[in-house]
Amino acid sequence: MPLPLPMALALVLTGLSVPAAPTAEAHDFAPQRGIASYYHPHRFTGRTMANGERFNPRSNSAAHRTLPLGTEAMVTNLNTGESRRVVIEDRGPHIRGRIIDVSPRIAEELGMRGAGLARVEIRPLGEDD
Repeated sequence: MPLPLPMALALVLTGLSVPAAPTAEAHDFAPQRGIASYYHPHRFTGRTMANGERFNPRSNSAAHRTLPLGTEAMVTNLNTGESRRVVIEDRGPHIRGRIIDVSPRIAEELGMRGAGLARVEIRPLGEDD
């Protein structure tokens, strides 16, 4: 639980460190299966993502609701067997029933651009992967 603001400010002013809020690690997440979609190639280009960077449709960026930003994950299209490495750089998808949004480049490589959606498995990668 984070410290109340007055207490945290007092610690900073006295030179003591403020304890960091606990964060989830990629290894805390089990593989997940569900529906993937992809970012509209024109509407989102250049928009700021949750990590502060601008979205590039040729990147391997992805949006996930709970994986920590910066997490690398392997996304596998369960229909085609194609897999690609993505980096979680944004929050979403914002449509019920979907578990990840990928860039148009990754969607193309996974074989899902035509349909727009695909049943996928997301496996967060650890340092050993």
